[in-house]
Amino acid sequence: MKAIYPDSGEGDPEAVPGVCPETEGAAGVGSLTLRVDGELFALSPNEFGGTDYAWLSGPNPGYGFGVSPTPNLSLDGHTENIRGFLAQVDPATGYIEDE
Repeated sequence: MKAIYPDSGEGDPEAVPGVCPETEGAAGVGSLTLRVDGELFALSPNEFGGTDYAWLSGPNPGYGFGVSPTPNLSLDGHTENIRGFLAQVDPATGYIEDE
């Protein structure tokens, strides 16, 4: 709960479990979730004409990555971006390690 609501941990009294509210990004496009190889990611447009990928099922809350630009990228393209990210993650730490 604190990872989502770090201020008080109280949460949103109007929140509905299992329902993700639509969020508007820079291009006016709502965010979506995508499952790739058993991992769940939230995709949302960013202010640079790209996409922010939040790793929802990962071991580190708030961890993810961004890619810019991604205009009109297909779901297959987003899947490739996510697989590239996951290939770099150290399974022991859940982070991309510096070389």
